[in-house]
Amino acid sequence: MTCLPPWIIIDPWLQQWLAEDIGRGDWSTQGLGLQHRGQACWVAKENGVMAGLPMAARIFQLLDPSMEFQGLDQEGKTVQSGTIIATMAGDLGSLLTGERVALNLVMGLSGIATMTRQYVQAIADYPSRFVDTRKTTPGLRVLEKYASRLGGAMNHRLGLDDAVMVKDNHIQAAGSITKAVQTLRQNLPYPLAIEVETSNLEEVEEAIGAQVEIIMLDNMDTETMAAAVKLIRQANPLIRIEASGNVTLANLTAIASTGVDFISSSAPITRSPWLDLSMQIVQN
Repeated sequence: MTCLPPWIIIDPWLQQWLAEDIGRGDWSTQGLGLQHRGQACWVAKENGVMAGLPMAARIFQLLDPSMEFQGLDQEGKTVQSGTIIATMAGDLGSLLTGERVALNLVMGLSGIATMTRQYVQAIADYPSRFVDTRKTTPGLRVLEKYASRLGGAMNHRLGLDDAVMVKDNHIQAAGSITKAVQTLRQNLPYPLAIEVETSNLEEVEEAIGAQVEIIMLDNMDTETMAAAVKLIRQANPLIRIEASGNVTLANLTAIASTGVDFISSSAPITRSPWLDLSMQIVQN
């Protein structure tokens, strides 16, 4: 199940984004004196996976508590170009004032969900699971990872406090994988798991010896990756294996065929184009 945080968490973000756009007032809408009720619809201008509609509804309702928003059942679904994905009825001025903030948010999140779905479907026939990363827009991590989940991915760490990932710079600073893990074991609260990033088979062997819970195979070619998976499975089948680094749709199935448990990539969040949507006033 994919859940959003409660509105007490999200509302301040939405209010801040509205305040940024409205500034000292929406002169276009206010200058026209548009204070009567109207209706509008949102139309998909290309195929994609919808994400963010509950926040869009909330944006309009913050401006007009009586706003009616229909279309939340489209959340997480694939829609075709030309589809009416939502309808709204309420104060016409509120519809026009909230239009850009609501569309920007949904187009961005839907773009993430759409590309994520492509990655997930590419390895649907393999046991590997697709995972997102912490490469997110500051301030938008929760919502971007929500969109990633709607696309079918698993969330990796939401923050540094979720789990321990010993990356190359940590290893360099500590002196070795073994020293880093030994020190961490003395200082970590229960039950944080430790993941270690490795780039070659020698580091994989050291991580196995350190008895970590997860080993990341970072930027390895698929031949080395397959050898690493075999090494880990023979040593300890309980260790989970993650592949990361330069993951693309073109090499995704080759990576999955090595037998890794997880494949992580930031691409759907950092490189996805916005899904094109538009709002049309249909009655006023």
